[in-house]
Amino acid sequence: MSNVLITGANRGIGLELAKQYAARGDHVFATCRNPGAADALNELAGENLTVLELVPTNAASVAAVVDSMAGTGVDTLINNAGTPGPAPDQQSALSMDYDGWLETFNVNTLAPLRVLQGLHPLLKQSDNAKAITITSQMGALDLNWPTMYAYCSSKAAVNKVMRMISVELANDNIAVGLIHPGWVQTDMGGEQADISPAESASGIISVVDNINLDNTGCFMKWNGEPHNW
Repeated sequence: MSNVLITGANRGIGLELAKQYAARGDHVFATCRNPGAADALNELAGENLTVLELVPTNAASVAAVVDSMAGTGVDTLINNAGTPGPAPDQQSALSMDYDGWLETFNVNTLAPLRVLQGLHPLLKQSDNAKAITITSQMGALDLNWPTMYAYCSSKAAVNKVMRMISVELANDNIAVGLIHPGWVQTDMGGEQADISPAESASGIISVVDNINLDNTGCFMKWNGEPHNW
């Protein structure tokens, strides 16, 4: 049994990851910003799943979670929480909500590092620690899609951050991975997307299982294929 901490676990891919990890016998620390309103997640709470309040953009919130878990090692961190950013017509080449862009970077780029830094002592307690970030193909530099500038740039940035940190964390025996979850039928992806949250989560878990120090710093697709940077 492994201890798995997931951010943004109240809906979509995060909720499915929490459900599937708990079902296979791992203990899930399922975090979200407002547990009181996370009805679907609270229904899963039990022996294999603990619901915790965590605001990834808030250093004090991260510290509080880490303090509450003192003495409990974390085997796998999944930074899943994210935001699409401002309305699409307000994150383009000729029209940008700059405050919204900054918030998008705060959520999608800074917060995953903040959470990873906070949980670093707990990850070091594991013999098989993994720090995973759910990113997007839209952050890949080889995809020339002139859309969603704030979102795409925030994902490109977190890709670079995690790629760099993989080199340092290898010294602590912590493997780092980035995973594109596919085009998923969530609030962000829309009903017309290719796959369900359950399909995406199942694929992500399989990919996470195969991330280790030999392939640390990898950028993978949910179906196990490598993703171009």
